[in-house]
Amino acid sequence: MLPKNDWAHLIPHAGSMCLLDTVLDWDADTIHATSDGHTLADHPLRGTDGLHAVHLAEYGAQAMAVHGALRARAQGVETARPGMLVSLREVRLAVEHVPADGRLDVHAQCLYADDAGAQYAFRVEHGGRLLASGRAAVIHPEGPMS
Repeated sequence: MLPKNDWAHLIPHAGSMCLLDTVLDWDADTIHATSDGHTLADHPLRGTDGLHAVHLAEYGAQAMAVHGALRARAQGVETARPGMLVSLREVRLAVEHVPADGRLDVHAQCLYADDAGAQYAFRVEHGGRLLASGRAAVIHPEGPMS
């Protein structure tokens, strides 16, 4: 298990927009992270009706960022690498709004990655129930890692 203070400096997301709390498990291809922040009244993406499920794609994208950063750190890179989310595909939302209690489990699987970018499949669950899933692609506009 890796707490946020272990990896947060490795990703460009900061403050309340760093949505994930803990990495429960990760390996070269997958990551399982959790978040409780969606329960907070001052969540940065919350609307008047709560947190819309479409924002779960951001949770998936942040799991991608953390996974990529952990992979890079395993190769000796300790700095955040900018990336741009360029594509969401096959996104499926099972609810309109995220339940305002409990923990979110965020899973991402690397389908492809190189110095130019990566593609992942992601899913977000709440209490074992699938809330959202899809695929996302990110590019690294600054080119290869130094």
